[in-house]
Amino acid sequence: MDEKRKFVPDSKLKLMEQVRETLRYHHYAYRTEQTYCEWIKRFLRHYGFERHPRDMGADEVERFLSHLATKERVAEATQRQALNSIVFLYRHVLDVELGEMAPVRGRKGRRPPTVLTKEEVGRVLGVMQGTHGLMARLTYGCGLRLMECVRLRVQDVDFGQGRLFVREGKGGKDRSVILPVRLFPDLEAHIEKVRQLHDADVRRGFGEVYLPDALLRKYSGAAREFGWQYVFPSKNLSEDPRSGKTMRHHVLESGFQKAVKTAVQRAAVYKRATVHTLRHSYATHLLENGVNIRQVQELMGHKDVKTTEIYTHVMNKDIGGVKSPLDLL
Repeated sequence: MDEKRKFVPDSKLKLMEQVRETLRYHHYAYRTEQTYCEWIKRFLRHYGFERHPRDMGADEVERFLSHLATKERVAEATQRQALNSIVFLYRHVLDVELGEMAPVRGRKGRRPPTVLTKEEVGRVLGVMQGTHGLMARLTYGCGLRLMECVRLRVQDVDFGQGRLFVREGKGGKDRSVILPVRLFPDLEAHIEKVRQLHDADVRRGFGEVYLPDALLRKYSGAAREFGWQYVFPSKNLSEDPRSGKTMRHHVLESGFQKAVKTAVQRAAVYKRATVHTLRHSYATHLLENGVNIRQVQELMGHKDVKTTEIYTHVMNKDIGGVKSPLDLL
């Protein structure tokens, strides 16, 4: 079999434009594109923008990664993200293999996740209203990551089966989760409002939504179909940064994050709780309710059950029945 043709970016473009062109050719998500570009610019900035990356190599990359670990004290996952970004630059844009490197490793080890009790979750959700309140209940009720909730499409909600389908989750994995029956009325009413908004957009000559290039080629015209619209669309139309078309994107994740933070304060919950804390709480409460850890792993979309096992360390059942020696005096 012939080797797949290697993409070569336009040499007339500036370096960062070549990076973006290559990322888009390989269908990287826009958020990943932004992250990779930012790390590449930080790498170049570290050396004062004085040398072209083609004139540098593994030694310079290794020193930069070690600097992140020793001076900036980044976590191992953050350092790995920087490495992946720079390797992409060399391998796919410059067609250079860096070879072996052994930088000082970033901070290792994971802290137990912050988890809310069921009563605390109830208090937080109880003070949240409107769209953000629905998003929070859906996040906790289905164990969603922040961007999984924000990027939900209408066709991913299946009231008939009582399932929510998560497409392209972390690691590109798809999964389905149980859709809480308690959410049916509010979610159905919300989606009907989204339909009315979409119909209005179509009448004005708009109505398209972002779809990856591969989907657009496979389903021509799908970008205007209601099923592909976001469950939580933005209030305003905006210009897509890649195609330049005017579309209705999903809501900004920052608004949801601020709403949860405010709700935690109003509910007098004195923990460092975020949107992701709702997902942590979902997994922990499932385990406390006796759900098999393998089922929880599947519902969470974890590749390795060891990732799921971290929630066993924060379960109430682990120490709930144990008394302090002080109370036994």
